[in-house]
Amino acid sequence: MSEHAATIEWVRNTDAFDYDHYSRKHSWGFDSGIVLTGSAAPDYLGDEDAVDPEEAFVASLSSCHMLTFLALAARSRLPVKSYRDRAVGTLAKDDEGFMAMTEVVLRPEVEFDDEVPADRIKQLHEKAHKYCFIARSVRCKVRIDPA
Repeated sequence: MSEHAATIEWVRNTDAFDYDHYSRKHSWGFDSGIVLTGSAAPDYLGDEDAVDPEEAFVASLSSCHMLTFLALAARSRLPVKSYRDRAVGTLAKDDEGFMAMTEVVLRPEVEFDDEVPADRIKQLHEKAHKYCFIARSVRCKVRIDPA
């Protein structure tokens, strides 16, 4: 078992505080010392130059899948040369009528040092999905469409 922490901080920077005018910008601090600027998505009066929670959710799923895939490939002695994923998440109403991340599609493109059969790559992705900590923690559908 392990614990993972983040410090989220927001401070009002205007006199008024009403829905249409307060800043959504805030900071995400991590144990590594890295600080990112977060905000709401632009559709919710956020700033385009910051990371919104929905993007971070998609990135978290994609990153976890990639790291699990790389670990499995390394243990299988299948050297990976590169890995790229252009993941997309869908924010929509769920079955109860609430807004939720309802699906995330991962589209990994993996290049190996040597030729690896497509069915072996598919097996690695299936196993990576099964063991990905983040995918196992969410209730939305996560689909993998490898290139």
